[in-house]
Amino acid sequence: MGDEIVVAPGGPLRGELRVPGDKSISHRALICNALAEGEARIRGLLDSADCRSTMACLSQWGVEFEIDADNLLVRSPGQHSFRPAPGVLDCGNSGTSIRLLSGVAAGLPFRSQFDGDDSLRGRPMRRVLDPLAAMGARVADADTAPFWVDGSDGLHQGFDGNLAVASGQVKSCIVFAALRAEHPSRIIEPGPSRDHTERMLGAMGADIEVDGSCIRVRPGADLATSDVHVPGDISAAAFWMIAAALIPGSDIALPNVGVNPTRSGVIDVLRSMGAVVELHNQRDVSGEPVADITVRGSQLYGTRIDGDLIVTALDELPALAVAAAFAEGITEIHDAAELRVKESDRIETTSAMLTAMGVEVEEWPDGMRIVEGQPRGATVDSHGDHRLAMSAAVAALASDPESGPTTIRGASAVEISYPSFWSDLDRLRHDGR
Repeated sequence: MGDEIVVAPGGPLRGELRVPGDKSISHRALICNALAEGEARIRGLLDSADCRSTMACLSQWGVEFEIDADNLLVRSPGQHSFRPAPGVLDCGNSGTSIRLLSGVAAGLPFRSQFDGDDSLRGRPMRRVLDPLAAMGARVADADTAPFWVDGSDGLHQGFDGNLAVASGQVKSCIVFAALRAEHPSRIIEPGPSRDHTERMLGAMGADIEVDGSCIRVRPGADLATSDVHVPGDISAAAFWMIAAALIPGSDIALPNVGVNPTRSGVIDVLRSMGAVVELHNQRDVSGEPVADITVRGSQLYGTRIDGDLIVTALDELPALAVAAAFAEGITEIHDAAELRVKESDRIETTSAMLTAMGVEVEEWPDGMRIVEGQPRGATVDSHGDHRLAMSAAVAALASDPESGPTTIRGASAVEISYPSFWSDLDRLRHDGR
């Protein structure tokens, strides 16, 4: 496939589809097991560019990986035996890799140099470097990558304070550093953020306590490796949920999807818009809530998305903006300024995409106002942002059939989180015929 793809409108979408493993949980399964000495098997790991970046960085510290049937085997000497990386820790496009591994690096007795691609170099890093410096790590005087973190002097202070933003990445960075600090840490969040790190570390023996918005970490506990079964990624499932809701006659099943309440805001938003989203066979797998999801085509209505709901649906907001473009009435998105510092400025790029397709959009500093319309085929650009490329595909599928297809430039961006996206799209369309 070239870096441009053409998507024609049409449907319905029908059938069952297993979405790839959850990206956030995959990163954490790799990192948490690397911290402990021994072996662990990870089943369902997302094989994507972002997760490969995390593996490449951990390999430089001495962690080994091996494919074993359907599992990935992690073999680690433990964080206490990590060796200095022979080169720069290149995190590619992955903000999760660079921020979480910075926290690990703060607890290592040597300097680690981090960098990434042009997109990652534009994302804010002071939000993790400042807390690490307050704990005693030496860090580069930098706002963005490239930067370095040096834990040679030890972490003489625990972290005790409020996070400036509700961010699972920032919180996890501090938690990883707190495991190696000389004193306990207390982290207070301004709002809910994904809690995969706390769940996983707690299961592995870390002395970590969660009480509402407060996370307490006491250092010194020995971590034990833990086999992990990674559920399907709700952020990947969201594209099919929204596409199925928009296209009449659609009926799709998405088995084994993670429905962690800190991540499932997309379901709440879609239901508030009138979508028929059902969860079946709800259970816990490797400490994470999982369900089988079904979605049918339905009439959607405008809504307001703001407050804590933003944090639990942040990655899905570009796709939800697409849903809003087809919904009856007006949708407003507020409190979403964090979208401006993702892989692209997602407020600006999502607004531009919808505008190119004929939708009336008013852009605000922290969100947007979207007026009901009938998006039409157009040429749009992903700006190298995987979620924008997939959101554009959903808009193209549901667009006015008489307006022609949509050309999506930068289509290969899906490799970052969902390499099989285009083939899965073909499957669902074929099953719907």
